[in-house]
Amino acid sequence: MLTLLKLLKDGRFHSGEALGAALGVSRSAVWKQLQHLEAELCLPIHKVRGRGYQLVSPLVLLDANEIAANAPSSAWPVYISESIDSTNAQALRLIDAGIAAPFLVLAEQQAAGRGRRGRKWVSPLAQNIYYSLVLRIEGGLRQLEGLSLVVGLAVMQTLRESGVQAAGLKWPNDVLVGQKKIAGILLELVGDPADICHVVLGIGINVNMQSADDVDQQWTSVQLETGGPVNRNHLIAKLGLQLQSYLDRHRASGFAALQEEWELNHLWQGRPVSVIAGLNQVDGLVLGIDGQGALRLSVDGVEKVFSGGELSLRLRDDS
Repeated sequence: MLTLLKLLKDGRFHSGEALGAALGVSRSAVWKQLQHLEAELCLPIHKVRGRGYQLVSPLVLLDANEIAANAPSSAWPVYISESIDSTNAQALRLIDAGIAAPFLVLAEQQAAGRGRRGRKWVSPLAQNIYYSLVLRIEGGLRQLEGLSLVVGLAVMQTLRESGVQAAGLKWPNDVLVGQKKIAGILLELVGDPADICHVVLGIGINVNMQSADDVDQQWTSVQLETGGPVNRNHLIAKLGLQLQSYLDRHRASGFAALQEEWELNHLWQGRPVSVIAGLNQVDGLVLGIDGQGALRLSVDGVEKVFSGGELSLRLRDDS
């Protein structure tokens, strides 16, 4: 399937005969693959008798050389897959295989993309960014404090630099535009966090997705917000530069040095919310976060602190 996309990605017309010859299949097999691209991958194709087939919009596939050329100072080794279960899962397998960190895992499509709390992350082919950066962490727990929030700042700044000026943060791991989700973050840890470990910084960004039937929450994409298609390689390069900058600051000064910046960009700062953990719910007013990245709430006039990857934060109806 990726071979056919590479033939069509230039946006020009290609005859069924030429496509079949390049793929080593019959014209009818080409026709079936084209139908699959349209029906299952949501890639509209023009069909003109006498001229052949053409993608409605040119397609830019992931390219490690193009990413490195646009961000040479953050050119981590890159592993690109056409389709895998998830980039985080692949990153964990590469850690087990002894691949030295840092390295970056990307995919054109995920069959089992994951968000926080086991949620599915919708991952259509060649439309969005599915990104997992693996780091080796030495020096103990201080290097992990507030790390997911630091990644959120880097993603938010990347989106703003790309024209999504309204991008903001939602504790702990989401980037929103208004009430619509545009990016999410999932961190996974391997090893001893008190000594030496590996952390996988999993990032999903809706880039050129314009429709999706099986997303269970409000969402948007960079293209929907800016009005035009985005080169994902350039966006990945920008993200790498922002991540390197924020990770360097975090490593040098700890999360407390970034706490104020994060609070200034928290869309729900000062708003009434509910923190939900299983069947338990606590209502309060968002005061901010502490030096470790935990959420500070005013609950009946008393400050309480909440942390943990299984918590869900929602705006209250009276907000």
